Amino acid sequence: MTLKLYVDRRSHPCREVIIFCKLNGIDFEEVHIDLSKRQHLTPEFKEVNPMKQIPAIMDGKFKLSESHAIVKYLACAFPGIADHWYPADLYKRAKVDSVLDWHHSNLRRGTAGYIFNTVLAPAFGLPLNPQAAAEAKKVLLASLANIESVWLQRKGRFLLGSGQPSIADLSLVCELMELEILDEKDRERIIGPYKRVLKWIDDTKNAMEPHFQEVHVILYKAKEKFHKQRHAVGSSIPQSSRKPDLHSKM
Repeated sequence: MTLKLYVDRRSHPCREVIIFCKLNGIDFEEVHIDLSKRQHLTPEFKEVNPMKQIPAIMDGKFKLSESHAIVKYLACAFPGIADHWYPADLYKRAKVDSVLDWHHSNLRRGTAGYIFNTVLAPAFGLPLNPQAAAEAKKVLLASLANIESVWLQRKGRFLLGSGQPSIADLSLVCELMELEILDEKDRERIIGPYKRVLKWIDDTKNAMEPHFQEVHVILYKAKEKFHKQRHAVGSSIPQSSRKPDLHSKM
């Protein structure tokens, strides 16, 4: 039976799983679960994932959720997957797992919190929260500093000193791609100082072409949409009544 991916490409963990399958020639059926229509909360989807979250997969009768667990499973379950993605060597695999575990409680918390409280909150009927954004930004900057000084080692282009990308590289880069929807100056202030991180992002994206750009098209469209919205709001506010840029005070 064909592997089924239950995904919405607007979700970066979903993009991570899709890219992994495409890069490794894994045949799959993409089942779109529209988050904006709350399709992940339906009784039908609850049968796939009782936690009502995406991504989720169904491989025959086997069901699995959580993006990191999914890509680990795919790397082990399908033949011909190159070892660099999720190494068979116990020590190398444990190091990849350590990056993925760190990701959940550090980088993801900072990135998601900052973007939600500076860009996305109004789409959910909530006000922007500068204080929450400032706290999330601290976590994000600390995470970028750790990628720069700890996870990136000088002997290799990718995380943990590897010469080829692992699922950890894929996961973290998909996370950082979320920063694309920020105002360009804000994004540059955040990530610009981390030159090794920027090079690693470029190296990882290039190693995953053409599928990386293809799967991220939806993010670039969102970036354009938010840019137009910011421009429209800025143009509609009289110059004398505009508030100072909140990001510059963080």
